[in-house]
Amino acid sequence: MNPLLQPYNTAPFSKIENAHFLPAISKLIVETKAEIDAITSNSEDPTFKNTVEALENTGDLLDRATSIFFNLNSAETNDEIQKIAQEVSPMLTEFSNDMLLNEALFERIKTVYNQKDSLNLSEEQQMLLDKKYKAFSRNGANLSKEKKTQLRKIDADLSKLKLTFGENVLAETNRFELHITNEKDLSGLPEGVIEAAAQTAEEKGKEGWVFTLDYPSYVPFLTYADNRELRKKLAIAFGAKGFHNDELDNQQNVLRIANLRHQRANLLGYNSHAHFVLEERMAETPKKVKSFLNELLEKAKPAAQKEFDELTAFAKELDGIDHLEKWDGAYYSEKLKQKLFNLDDEKLKPYFELKNVIKGVFTVAEKLYGLHFEEVQNIDKYHADVKTYEVKDDEGELVAIFYADFHPRAGKRNGAWMTSYKPQQIIDGKNDRPHISIVCNFTKPTASKPSLLTFNEVTTLFHEFGHALHGMLANTHYPSLSGTSVYWDFVELPSQILENWCYEKETLELFATHYKTGEVIPMEYVEKIKDSATFLEGMATLRQLSFGMLDMAWHGSDPSGIKEVKAFEVAAFDDTQLYPDVKENCMSTSFSHIFQGGYSAGYYSYKWAEVLDADAFALFKQEGIFNKKVADRFKGFVLSQGGTMDPMELYIKFRGQKPDPEALLKRAGLLQ
Repeated sequence: MNPLLQPYNTAPFSKIENAHFLPAISKLIVETKAEIDAITSNSEDPTFKNTVEALENTGDLLDRATSIFFNLNSAETNDEIQKIAQEVSPMLTEFSNDMLLNEALFERIKTVYNQKDSLNLSEEQQMLLDKKYKAFSRNGANLSKEKKTQLRKIDADLSKLKLTFGENVLAETNRFELHITNEKDLSGLPEGVIEAAAQTAEEKGKEGWVFTLDYPSYVPFLTYADNRELRKKLAIAFGAKGFHNDELDNQQNVLRIANLRHQRANLLGYNSHAHFVLEERMAETPKKVKSFLNELLEKAKPAAQKEFDELTAFAKELDGIDHLEKWDGAYYSEKLKQKLFNLDDEKLKPYFELKNVIKGVFTVAEKLYGLHFEEVQNIDKYHADVKTYEVKDDEGELVAIFYADFHPRAGKRNGAWMTSYKPQQIIDGKNDRPHISIVCNFTKPTASKPSLLTFNEVTTLFHEFGHALHGMLANTHYPSLSGTSVYWDFVELPSQILENWCYEKETLELFATHYKTGEVIPMEYVEKIKDSATFLEGMATLRQLSFGMLDMAWHGSDPSGIKEVKAFEVAAFDDTQLYPDVKENCMSTSFSHIFQGGYSAGYYSYKWAEVLDADAFALFKQEGIFNKKVADRFKGFVLSQGGTMDPMELYIKFRGQKPDPEALLKRAGLLQ
């Protein structure tokens, strides 16, 4: 019996074997095609109900099976799963194209679309009709037969290339290790970091200490290790992922992905991939994105240059270093921060035990939105590390199922993300609640210490939890408009706004208690966290802008003339570069956000959403950060509405005005 083909509520992880995926997905594709055939062969005239709504309700089981599969491929993968992904991805791309290029289906949708003004549809129904029509028209439904064949070929190639890109990055991350046997080389490293490295060495059957390219190992080493040569070695390895001219090299993959995306956009009548993507974003056009990034660059660059010069002078004074290199940045920033604010992560970490931070973020959700989290043991999970919760409202009604997966391991990609195993929808009058998950890579507990987070990891947890709230509080009729199914440059608002609570005394007092003594975080530390929030903010802003600009360089014009990935990247970084270039490094070859994830022509959206979140949080600050009225408005107009309306309209309904970019510059301390 294939568990993916039996009825299930929560994902039946313990019953699923790798061998189940391919047959289940193949069968569910056939079944979904039959559902679509039933729509196209309906002899009745096309209506919103028998065509648009019927299409929305197809493929439920297929969506669930693929979400389980691809989530495992990110969080708990192995060679076998990766191999299946290489087979499954082209099948799904072909199926998607079969549907979007189905002329009979498009004709029915077009018929309904052309009558939309006389159909008396609700706002949500109008949005669904609009989205369905655009899904077809923007993906080749109006192309000639010959061009449709070309499009299918491009899409199949892209799906495989993106997978290969991600597999190479993961393999590169896993194959490098910095093995230290001389205790002197650990100088400067905090005790917890050393203990974790000893544990990693032991797991690998080695003496001494092993550091890896996983963030909880890599970041502290670059931040604290006194040995400059070893910092250099680790930093170069990190920056050279996919850039070794070997079997894991991603340079050709990058060029092929960029070129195929451009060809695809041209085929569909767009000037570039960015023109295609941005048509369905708040930013609308590449021109607007570029002017938005340049406007921020103008404000941030002088501040960043000034900070960089101060950091350079500080490193020279401290250690006689003439030129700051990339592997010096985190190290001297941390030293300068300690000098200016007498604050370092090691002082703060004892107050941020993972268990307490989780409790803290739950308490914030309870105070703002009346949510209650109860850990339960009867929900199936894909790994022992995963925690499972039932989320209920004040009346005790189920709001969502929540999964949380916090620690790094070999089969898990770096970074942090939110995902869903089942969307929310209202079907036949029943509100079917969502199953939401967050995945992070935080320091593991060691023999002597629980998992203690850096402040940066605390904000990461709040960020991903903000996405999770967007999924959990969804309250719409249609799954494709539910939760985080919104414009990509709006999706970061719920996540980024929640980070603001981490800097507030009222919040920190809820959960920041010393893991040994239970003492609440001292007030002076809270003040210092706030004071240091804008420390080196110009440099941090410049860094984010450089990623957004690199993304637009790859996707905003014709890439066919690009011969060398590295040379192209260096030119794209020209306006934002502070540190000398490292010839062995290339960012594009491991820039998974844009070459594997969904951020191509969309990386700017982090900064765009920061404008929204700074402006939105200003209202909470004004009325009280746990003000119920403001929270109800945010939940009512932003978190629960998904993609049922234009995001700017939703934002204005919440805020009463358009977002003010000055709110971000003020918060970042970039306005004089």
